[in-house]
Amino acid sequence: QVQLVESGGGLVQAGGSLRLSCAASGRTFSNYAMGWFRQAPGSERDFVAAISRSGGNTYYADSVKGRFTISRDNAKNTVYLQMNSLKPEDTAVYYCAIRQWGADPTRSGSYNNWGQGTQVTVSS
Repeated sequence: QVQLVESGGGLVQAGGSLRLSCAASGRTFSNYAMGWFRQAPGSERDFVAAISRSGGNTYYADSVKGRFTISRDNAKNTVYLQMNSLKPEDTAVYYCAIRQWGADPTRSGSYNNWGQGTQVTVSS
């Protein structure tokens, strides 16, 4: 079973940037489409961004489009989320996960093998 470990979270001022990483164990990382979700206290886990196995297709929530960029390096078994122009409403725990074959990239039910999450806090 593939294990996912997120890193790169932290405290940043509004307007700042962070880059999250999600490192995967195993040798078949390139077989998996990946996604990032986030969950604020008292809220559901919301879709942020997703990427296809090759990286050729990407998907974004409207709330982050133009500010966040998802990418992957299959040689390093890692998927990234570059977050720019951060806003206080981006504060949440961010999770990466593996998407099931052919499933809707924007739905949390399409994913399994979730990481433990990394906290992102944006101060105003």
